[in-house]
Amino acid sequence: MEAPVVKTGMLIRRPADEVYQAFTEPGVTSWFWFTHADRRMSPGAQLTWTWGMYGVATRVLVKALEPNRRILIDWNLDDDPTEVEWTFEERGPATWVEVSNRGFPASDAGVKAALEAMEGFTLALAGAKIWLERAIEPTFILDRFPDQVLPSWKPKL
Repeated sequence: MEAPVVKTGMLIRRPADEVYQAFTEPGVTSWFWFTHADRRMSPGAQLTWTWGMYGVATRVLVKALEPNRRILIDWNLDDDPTEVEWTFEERGPATWVEVSNRGFPASDAGVKAALEAMEGFTLALAGAKIWLERAIEPTFILDRFPDQVLPSWKPKL
């Protein structure tokens, strides 16, 4: 069995600088993906991203930032880390965003983790698209596991 690699992508009809910023600025990202980050991305920084509705967080290490072109991180530092890369390709007034996630074990558990990661990154891309293109707050991440949302959770208004 080969180690699985996740690839997903989406065209977002906004300029590359806006799309890139949506993934590097926690004040923007929190509208469509995680609910809180302890700081902005910068090369070499270790960040904590939190999904408050579920009471979970993950630590990431920023390995590379190429403005409007690429983000490279190590994801989930404390538990089975993998490498995640976003690339941004300007296509006229739109941007093709691709996410690759690698470093899963070559096992049934690795395949399961890769499939779950692909689902999550696809939902994050879809959320970014609807937020950036239409200024509609998506609830894809919140609504993916409705039975696991903490009773005390209060969404942004």
